[in-house]
Amino acid sequence: MKMQHKKLQTPYYLCEEVLLERNLKILDDVQQRSGAKIILALKGFAMWSTFDLVSRYLKGCTASGLYEARLAREEFCKFNPNAEVHTYSPAFKEDEIEQIARISDHIVFNSPSQLHRYAKIVKEINPNIEISLRLNPEVSSSPVDIYNPCGLYSRLGTTLENFDESVLKQLDGLNFHALCEQGADELEEVLTAFEKNFAPYFKNLKYINFGGGHHITKKGYDVEKLIGLITAFREKYGVEVYLEPGEAVGWETGSLVATVLDVFENGMNVAILDTSAEAHMPDTLAMPYRAEVRGVGKAGEKKYTYRLGGNTCLAGDIMGDYSFDVPLKVGDRVIFEDQIHYTFVKNTTFNGIKLPSLAIKRSDGRVEFVKEFGYEDYRDRLS
Repeated sequence: MKMQHKKLQTPYYLCEEVLLERNLKILDDVQQRSGAKIILALKGFAMWSTFDLVSRYLKGCTASGLYEARLAREEFCKFNPNAEVHTYSPAFKEDEIEQIARISDHIVFNSPSQLHRYAKIVKEINPNIEISLRLNPEVSSSPVDIYNPCGLYSRLGTTLENFDESVLKQLDGLNFHALCEQGADELEEVLTAFEKNFAPYFKNLKYINFGGGHHITKKGYDVEKLIGLITAFREKYGVEVYLEPGEAVGWETGSLVATVLDVFENGMNVAILDTSAEAHMPDTLAMPYRAEVRGVGKAGEKKYTYRLGGNTCLAGDIMGDYSFDVPLKVGDRVIFEDQIHYTFVKNTTFNGIKLPSLAIKRSDGRVEFVKEFGYEDYRDRLS
């Protein structure tokens, strides 16, 4: 891989099939032992060139609107025609609702008002579509407010105070989503509140969707507790259970590879890379968190410390301060770990910076570039 890394033009994301399948097997074990159905949240991982593999393990996709629903139907379901497409949006648009209804197996409304407006329409278009309402259990320990769907004045989901019992006769299921890269203990806390608030409405439902944010594939996650929670819930209420993780699918499955373009000193050593935190690793600034770099240490741990910066004009386009065993020089490769989930799905062409290519390291060791981007990708999203 070292030889191949040097030959490939940066920047690029490299997803490793062996690591992806490792995660998928963990998720499938949860399915097999708990009876839950796990579907892929495209908002977190939408590398459709891997869907042949992903569709062997997961039961479908959850989409956040028309385009993700189309991707699920066209690229996931072609490998597994029985896969399910679940589509949720904070608010559906009138000019898209018919198409969404045609390609979705489940539609999830964010509010009773949206359900009242569109439920009859989607049923007329697709009589087999199942209808759900997203609820807000008003309990979450999400690490930061920007990722807390149950925060004060949240626009995501319906609270108990605003629940309209008249929708029950139209519902097949209920959804909640309250977690963000969290464990089974946090899920248990949310479930307690969810049941306390909404259990009287579970009668006659087919399923409950526990949403995403379950960090199932992270080392140390209490898988046994998760299985126990799901099993107990299914037995207690006689419903199917869905989970829709995104980061748990792409967690630690690959990297972002960049090249050093310049090195200089301004009170400390600075290295400019051909990638960008702002455009290519947006969650490192939004969360924020410090992306790990392969083979290096924190500032001061090793002999040579550098501030790694992106190649845009944003002053804050900085990955952080890292230390190296040897001095950095132009042309060196820098590999950011765990950059497959919530990265390229959020990429921008800010400053006209080139989008990183997408590559897959196949299970036999071959590296295949599946997508490269150029000027036209920047130009064609403008006018």
